[in-house]
Amino acid sequence: MQYKSTRGTGETVSPSYAILHGIAEDGGLFVPEEIPRLAKPLEELSALSYQQLAVEIMGKFLTDFTREELEACAKAAYDSKFDTPQIAPLAKCGDHYFLELFHGATLAFKDMALSILPHLLKCSAQKQKLDKKIVILTATSGDTGKAALEGFANVEGVEIIVFYPKDGVSPIQKRQMVTQKGDNTHVVAIEGNFDDAQRSVKEIFTDPAVAARMRDAGYMFSSANSINIGRLVPQVVYYFAAYFAMVEQKAVPMGAPIDFCVPTGNFGNILAAYYAKGMGLPVGKLLCASNSNNVLTDFFQTGEYNANREFYLTMSPSMDILVSSNLERLIYEICGRDGGAVADLMGQLSQQGQYKVNAPELPQIFYGGYASEEETAAAIREVYAQAGYVMDPHTAVAWCVKEKYLAASSSAATAVVISTASPYKFPQSILSALGEPAMGESEQTMVDRISALSHTPVPASVKEVLSAPVRHRLECGRDGALQAVESILGL
Repeated sequence: MQYKSTRGTGETVSPSYAILHGIAEDGGLFVPEEIPRLAKPLEELSALSYQQLAVEIMGKFLTDFTREELEACAKAAYDSKFDTPQIAPLAKCGDHYFLELFHGATLAFKDMALSILPHLLKCSAQKQKLDKKIVILTATSGDTGKAALEGFANVEGVEIIVFYPKDGVSPIQKRQMVTQKGDNTHVVAIEGNFDDAQRSVKEIFTDPAVAARMRDAGYMFSSANSINIGRLVPQVVYYFAAYFAMVEQKAVPMGAPIDFCVPTGNFGNILAAYYAKGMGLPVGKLLCASNSNNVLTDFFQTGEYNANREFYLTMSPSMDILVSSNLERLIYEICGRDGGAVADLMGQLSQQGQYKVNAPELPQIFYGGYASEEETAAAIREVYAQAGYVMDPHTAVAWCVKEKYLAASSSAATAVVISTASPYKFPQSILSALGEPAMGESEQTMVDRISALSHTPVPASVKEVLSAPVRHRLECGRDGALQAVESILGL
């Protein structure tokens, strides 16, 4: 398996090169030459542990890794850092199914990939005979930052710099980042929103002058965002795990399709589901769930991507995104894998803030929907009243969109809601939605109340960050990311 740039003219690189570099020199994203098909029947794969399944799935994409290398990576990643042996358990609450992806160290779905990416990156560096120090440069809308910091903390030969929107994450998300331990970790609050942070990081990545100064100083950039194919491939695994859990719970017979409803910001999570279907997983519809920043909803309904709109700060901050980077990989498929056409569309997005594709060319597997703030809060109340299940706001957005889709369609497929974060990360929003406002209460009091409502213990990681000292206080202006990086690295 070789990889191409979404904006390239056909040049290929190895999987380890794509993981190590994160983004192509032309600014495009690395994609596999083709989506690999499964070699083993679903029945055989269903008997595997999560770690074994990860080796089987990733082995189809990462063909310059030996089986032994992938087994070592999976064993190191999916261990006691997760508080359940299933790693990604499927919860049935009433008539609803939730794939819980928040049982890792940082209580968000980003742990599913960022627990293994450091091991994949280290192995890739060895394969590429790298003689430079790796600088992980990442923008976060809330969850990627902490998961990346946790994964790469104190990893030899790596420095990690995370930018987060100063006023665009929850208090718990912020504390998770600013209290992060590790001599190689650096956290910077940036003025503006996530799109500003993401734009700045991409500009740094693709600046030849910066790259030259980095080389001279003995550094090279890589990414922990889902623009890195090493982030995307591990996410494919949990869709197979979810399907097999549905079969095991007798929700569907083996071979019958199921729908997935995915709360979506940067489009990586749902793109992994698209890749899973391409590999042979029986998937009916992929419901792309947005909050009030509903640029993706409009795209799937009209074919027009228009980021020239008001940006909303919502109770689901990890989805407060107007420029969804991973959509470029789907655009590449829509454009018949024509790198020139993709480069033209991405140029339009950069210069004009919008582009358009022919609506009939959009893959019919996708359905776009969104939930307002009021609808999100109502969903949290309704599911708690029905089943006593406490959803975080991102999961609530997905549940709401799933209900809208079922009401508007005649789909007979069973739907799984992808639960991307623990409710403990957003206690104030949840308590407010449940009619139990917590204004003025301490974070500790609020998480204790979530514990009482959900009948679950407060996670140890939450207890730790609430009492940990602040270690990172750096801030920069909207256009100050490069200066911050230069200062941190001494360039």
